[in-house]
Amino acid sequence: MITEVSEKELMLQREYIAKVKEINSKLSEIPLAHVHSFGCQQNVSDGEKIKGMLALMGYGFTRETENADLILFNTCAVRENAEDRVFGNVGALKKLKENNRNLIIAVGGCMVQQEHIAAKMRKSFPQVDIIFGTHVMHNLPQMIYEKLADRKRTLSIPECDGVIAEGLPVIRESKVKASVPIMYGCNNFCTYCIVPFVRGRERSRKPEDVFAEVEGLVKDNYKEILLLGQNVNSYGKEYGVSFSELLRRLDSIEGDFKISFMTSHPKDCTEELIDTIADSRHISYHLHLPVQSGSDRILKEMNRHYNRERYLKLVEYAKKRIPDVALTTDIIVGFPGETYEDFKETVELMKTVQYDSAYTFIYSRREGTKAAAMPDPVTDEEKGVWFRELLEVQNAIGEKAYERFIGKTVRVLCEGIGRTADGLMTGHSRHGVIVDFNGTMDMIGQYVNVKITKSCPWAVVGELVGDTD
Repeated sequence: MITEVSEKELMLQREYIAKVKEINSKLSEIPLAHVHSFGCQQNVSDGEKIKGMLALMGYGFTRETENADLILFNTCAVRENAEDRVFGNVGALKKLKENNRNLIIAVGGCMVQQEHIAAKMRKSFPQVDIIFGTHVMHNLPQMIYEKLADRKRTLSIPECDGVIAEGLPVIRESKVKASVPIMYGCNNFCTYCIVPFVRGRERSRKPEDVFAEVEGLVKDNYKEILLLGQNVNSYGKEYGVSFSELLRRLDSIEGDFKISFMTSHPKDCTEELIDTIADSRHISYHLHLPVQSGSDRILKEMNRHYNRERYLKLVEYAKKRIPDVALTTDIIVGFPGETYEDFKETVELMKTVQYDSAYTFIYSRREGTKAAAMPDPVTDEEKGVWFRELLEVQNAIGEKAYERFIGKTVRVLCEGIGRTADGLMTGHSRHGVIVDFNGTMDMIGQYVNVKITKSCPWAVVGELVGDTD
């Protein structure tokens, strides 16, 4: 059952926004907020909503923590090193708090939704004033007001399956690209993954709400819309609308824009979805399909609900239906109980698929997941050797992957200054490939046609031309 935040609740938060704004208006200078989001695109999107609320409360923004009156870290729980970074950054704020007792420090998001992390944050980091989980972000105005008015320390980590709060204000990081969450949470319970425990169960936004937001962004001249969800392929079960159907509706919007999405779970990826991409006007020819392992035994231990054969059939169908489809993936090395023979099956799958790129990680233990209790006899040193072997294979594939675009003309969204050489601009093609070309600054935010002349392991280079192929 989907729990939507009621209009009454949102109205209450708008009242707190007004109260905080009134307090801030009496200050001699505009108070500044520093907001940093760690981790995934969903966290970045949440951070944009946090900034939207803070702006309505009368805050300006600063990149420097030293200049801030309010510091907010929006955290990630997927990997241990992300949590370590947060602890380090929060610890470094102790001195700032000692020098400025009026400084407000807030830590929210996935990391502190975990009970043991929230307890550690509360006990070991007294400089933190507000600790809030993923399900109460819309209540941030109330938490800030209570701190300003009563000097009250707040801990808000409710246990629930999650909510949907429509209509929150947004300050977007880009004037060209916009992220649009279409669903939240996850029901898959992969044995290594903490997401269902910190983001709650799957819940989709109403298709009409998604359509209205995307249509509005296109009218506002945004050129790329990134649809977000922990598993976008599961979208719409509550409304009888599949993800493929949602994509077709969004593809019908008139305008000059591109639709991309992440992340796509192989167990729910269908030929219908691939056909929808192939037959579309606006949808990216990039399919991020996290395989995690090439071993059927390990996939079963991971609770992934597909096998190697099914995965490869999806890849084969995508290559047949989508012109020059760009395939990327996620791979975990050293899952508990994985043997070198299991690992070699992953290497062989990588060679078979020929990914454009792969996000590879050494297994990170997450307390509270099923995998955390599994025997893990392989040493970190040995996992490191496997990891480097996998990288060598993918790097060799990546060096040649983009050669297929040489001589072709592609449509590119110009986004900024290039990195391959001085004087070049850069952007992404419909395949999600980085393209550097001989453009000018006034092209930023526009689509241009580029003929590819050179490939690199991570990008292609080309020259401006007239019509696309």
